[in-house]
Amino acid sequence: MRNNMRAGWFYSPSQIAHYFPSRITSLGKFPRLQFKDPVQILRQLDRHQWNMFAVGFAAWAWDAFDFFTVSLTVTEISVAFDKEPSQVSWGITVTLMLRCVGALISGSFGDRYGRKWIMIANLLAFIALELGSGFCQNLSQFLAVRSLYGIAMGGLLGPAAATALEDLPYDARGILSGLFQQAYGVGYLLAAVFYRALVPTTTHGWRSLFWFGAGPPILIIAWRLSLPETNHFQVAKAEREAKEAQQHDHQKATNLKAFLKVANSAMRANWFLFAYMVILMAGFNSISHGTQDLYPTFLKNQIGMSPTQATVVTVVGQLGAISGGMTVGWLSTFTGRRLAMMVACVFGGALVPPYVLLRNNDLIASTFFEQFFVGGVWGPIPVYLVELSPPVLRTFIYGVSYQLGNLASSASSTIEATIGERFPLAPTAAGVKRYDYGKVIGIYAGAVWVYILLFVFLGPEMTQEERNEEAALVVQFEELRAQGVSLLDIGAGRAKNIDEAIEEKIEEKGQVQQIEEKSSV
Repeated sequence: MRNNMRAGWFYSPSQIAHYFPSRITSLGKFPRLQFKDPVQILRQLDRHQWNMFAVGFAAWAWDAFDFFTVSLTVTEISVAFDKEPSQVSWGITVTLMLRCVGALISGSFGDRYGRKWIMIANLLAFIALELGSGFCQNLSQFLAVRSLYGIAMGGLLGPAAATALEDLPYDARGILSGLFQQAYGVGYLLAAVFYRALVPTTTHGWRSLFWFGAGPPILIIAWRLSLPETNHFQVAKAEREAKEAQQHDHQKATNLKAFLKVANSAMRANWFLFAYMVILMAGFNSISHGTQDLYPTFLKNQIGMSPTQATVVTVVGQLGAISGGMTVGWLSTFTGRRLAMMVACVFGGALVPPYVLLRNNDLIASTFFEQFFVGGVWGPIPVYLVELSPPVLRTFIYGVSYQLGNLASSASSTIEATIGERFPLAPTAAGVKRYDYGKVIGIYAGAVWVYILLFVFLGPEMTQEERNEEAALVVQFEELRAQGVSLLDIGAGRAKNIDEAIEEKIEEKGQVQQIEEKSSV
């Protein structure tokens, strides 16, 4: 119910007049939680919760690994296909552009039928498409395969995030949200390590990295097959079926119709919130892609680093992103999501000049700290989007808003590469062309940091009442499970409580009307 109330933003002049001052007064105000250290928080997780989080984390990490196989091999692929790096970078762009298609498909199935099987289907697609990428013989084939990969990549995030986060204890959501998002950084780090291990040393060069990427999803699929559907989805499904049974609605076609009716109602009530989330995700994806995708090319082409040196810098940067995501995600539990993200924006923007201007060993430190705040601003985002999304459309809205934001930012690396090639530098001794990519990365990143800061400032956040309500539901669920109550019974009980609450509201409204009528008489 709380999410449906957000649709009234900006609907009247009085709301607008109240809204903007509230952006300042609400910062850091809502938390009323006892401060807990991370170890104390993580001890709350049971075996099921750790397994669900870990398999979601692993899937998202390998999603990122497969994506960054292109970012790290742009130089090698451009040589193999006799193309400019900006042309090969379209392999990154088309992947990002088509991720929203996968999110639409996956989100629709995931919210109706569960997170498990749609997640497995996307992982199976990873295997086929990574193998296919390594066998491409020209750029056209390569771009076609990466386009299909974009659909699978976009389809994985929603069910992976829901699997990892929705069964967690409430206090653990902040820190593990940050850790989950940094699975993306872990994937980048692993891609950089295996790039160094395989590309310069094997006969097949860049192709071997793609072929290797097809292997680990088999293990992740086996892991996911051994685990059940999420508790949250099973309870929500039981609640929905109990409500439908109360209405004597047992046919599958009618059940689907009822689900679509509820989903349509939720989307109509939250369309403005959904639009805001897409705009916000455009900025967040732009800062990650704008500072990361072309950076290995910047290191190798402009600065002249060897593959080993570029790998070291990339790994250090992703270690910074992982630590930043966990740190800021944890702190957001106590400071509020928005305040934590805004502070990260300020520091991230201040570190842009050293990120692109320093050289040699100094570049390692600046890369670590810039990526610390890139990861840090992302840290609260998974739980922030989950908190804002209506439960009936959680996978759909989370995945689609994220991927539409990706679509808006999809040309980041191509824009940077194309503009960077307008600023040629002196070629290397071997005659290889060099370009001033650093200048463009710096300007682009600075502008995006300001964009994110503005829209986070304007955005919503759960109130103290909403937060307490959410936490109470989690505690109630854990207590019922400890008493041996089944997931089906919990769902049926929630459906009954919702109906009783609605009836109470109707009775209260009727009583008020009777009092008003008597008063008028």
